Amino acid sequence: MTGNAGDTASGADRGGPDRAGAGGRLVDAYSLVVFDLDGVIYLIDRPIPGAVEAVGRLHAEGRAVAYATNNASRRSSEVADLLTGMGVAARPAEVLTSAAATAELLRDRLPEGAPVLVVGAEALRAELRAVGLRPVSTADEEPAAVAQGYGPQVGWSDLAEASLAVRAGAPWYATNTDRTLPSPRGPLPGNGSLVAVLRTALGRDPDVVVGKPEPALFTTAARRAGTGRTLVVGDRLDTDIEGARRAGLDSLLVLTGVSDAAELLAAPEERRPAYVSFDLAGLFDPAAVVAVPGRASGGGWSVTRAGADLVLDGAGPPLEALAALCATAWSTAAGPRVRAQSPAAEEALAAFGLDD
Repeated sequence: MTGNAGDTASGADRGGPDRAGAGGRLVDAYSLVVFDLDGVIYLIDRPIPGAVEAVGRLHAEGRAVAYATNNASRRSSEVADLLTGMGVAARPAEVLTSAAATAELLRDRLPEGAPVLVVGAEALRAELRAVGLRPVSTADEEPAAVAQGYGPQVGWSDLAEASLAVRAGAPWYATNTDRTLPSPRGPLPGNGSLVAVLRTALGRDPDVVVGKPEPALFTTAARRAGTGRTLVVGDRLDTDIEGARRAGLDSLLVLTGVSDAAELLAAPEERRPAYVSFDLAGLFDPAAVVAVPGRASGGGWSVTRAGADLVLDGAGPPLEALAALCATAWSTAAGPRVRAQSPAAEEALAAFGLDD
């Protein structure tokens, strides 16, 4: 791959969105935009406001897009149908799921027709069948491997069979380890929570984790960019952003899903994005996106330390305040508790839920 793999400099190091293209738009610097789905394009089955329009604009401009999701409960074709039903024209070839990636990995490591014990949704079973493997449900069927993915109907009996199979020597593959998944009602238990049950029972981690933050989904998508650059758009620091960084790709964090501003300020280096925006408008509007970290004094704001706290003063665009806060929080041990020193700072902190 000759895209921007290996380029892990932050947006600020590159000069930020103002250098993203002739018109200053972030998207103009990239040949391919790879979207996470839950929390970026939709919440469960409802499109996030503005997402359909943003992807439609990319299509209208002839830009390449792809979708990379850790959710193993749907096949690529089902995800494409779901997106199309929401108004986002998508092809199965544009969708990369952890279920399909897990099936392909097992296909390469097991003989044709090998039994695989599945914990998860029918989509994972279908992907295994599609590559010539045989899904099974009990440890008595002597599975050659255990494949665990998210499924809303997964119960104790499923986990018990997996536990027995792993104890008997079957390698344990997890499609992903997302602790939660977003929903309109708030974060819900994800596959990582179910993996944690087996981890507790077995006293060890899975042998292989396939999905994000492992880089495979993103590197596969980025190959489509050819000599161009790839931008990953996600809502989770621990999967989307860390996965993009592991793949050597730039990333945009949107605040429409799981990770919030407080988590961003506390993020370790491997989970820091190049850019942040409230939503997908940041792809097109230079005023709706900011490179992080910014400067501790910039954009009308100043950030200082007061003991273990950060103090925000001044006035200006809220995103610039967040960039300034990142600059200080990431370079010191301060934060993420923040205090306001001006009325405008109080409003900015409230916009990011940092006013508690």
